[in-house]
Amino acid sequence: MTELTILMPCLNEAETLETCIVKAKGYLERSGIDGEVLIADNGSTDGSQDIARRLGARVVDVPVKGYGAALGAGIAAAQGKYVIMGDSDDSYDFSKLDPFVAELRKGADLVMGNRFRGGIAKNAMPPLHRYLGNPVLSAVGRIFYRTPVGDFHCGLRGFNRDAILGLHLNTPGMEFASEMVIRATLFGLDIREVPTTLKPDGRSRPPHLRSWRDGWLHLKLLLTFAPYWLFYYPGLILFAVGAVAFLALMVGPIQIGDVSFDIATMILASALILTGFQMVCFHVLTRIFAVRFNLLPSSPRYARLRDKISVDNACILGGLLLLVALIATLAGVFSWGATGFGDMVATEIVRPAALAVVSASLGVQIITTGFLSSMLQQPIRPDPAPSRTS
Repeated sequence: MTELTILMPCLNEAETLETCIVKAKGYLERSGIDGEVLIADNGSTDGSQDIARRLGARVVDVPVKGYGAALGAGIAAAQGKYVIMGDSDDSYDFSKLDPFVAELRKGADLVMGNRFRGGIAKNAMPPLHRYLGNPVLSAVGRIFYRTPVGDFHCGLRGFNRDAILGLHLNTPGMEFASEMVIRATLFGLDIREVPTTLKPDGRSRPPHLRSWRDGWLHLKLLLTFAPYWLFYYPGLILFAVGAVAFLALMVGPIQIGDVSFDIATMILASALILTGFQMVCFHVLTRIFAVRFNLLPSSPRYARLRDKISVDNACILGGLLLLVALIATLAGVFSWGATGFGDMVATEIVRPAALAVVSASLGVQIITTGFLSSMLQQPIRPDPAPSRTS
């Protein structure tokens, strides 16, 4: 079996492709590794495919546009046990891959290059990427996922082919690089880092990367696979702040120094409670969906939560809150009746009315979330075989 595939995505890289392939093939010959150079061509019109074949590289044509689509097809077509991928713009040195191979042979599933540790040549990376984009997105990735990666977006990385194929990566664009690290972390793969260098690419044209568009795609992906940070933690904070303020104001106005908090603050607190609780419900439903379709791994804590969320439990808890809402409504009506159903002071009716609205809304959310979570957990049955008629 071939040990190593050196994979390069390509889209009109005729200026630099030959240099990259020569370096990669030279590395294979010098190191004695049984390997291949594979070009995943994304529809080049400048003769890149002919250059690759002339130099003895294997070419796989990828009609679906996008960096991730090209790499995904290349990984699927690779013959090596290990794959080292890198851009074909001559910004990475394919003649110096020993650190990656050494870690892969030691059992690593994913070996990331770190350009900040290895060295970034002058003008090799735009200041926006070097001092803002990469550090910020890499820091977000480490905080959200506790991944041991200091350079989330390094294009030079090696991996065990079977391990990465098992992640079922599917993003077609530049965010493919982030998806690989995120899912590898979530599914407990062995991730290591080695220093690597980056130099200015050899192309005369601008790069395919678009800073703000692709940065936003990476950030969206980081948030998508982190429902705790996207929904649960913000929702819990909003709910807690709103609940504390709401319960305090149920007793009466609060005076802090020269500032008085009353009805307007109670309305705001009600909004915080409902918004926060809805975000927590989104977190629960997102986790169920993501685990169901293998987008996120399961865990003992998730299993315990899933077992507690049932239609019966949701209806019981939601029904109790609806009962509280009914009692609060009746209290408000009786209070109004005591005045002969005439004009009332707003501060006297708003508290039971607010309690009724918040309790009813929470009750309905709990019941509907229970039913929807049950629907998401229903077993998927195969389509019945078509009947035959004689």
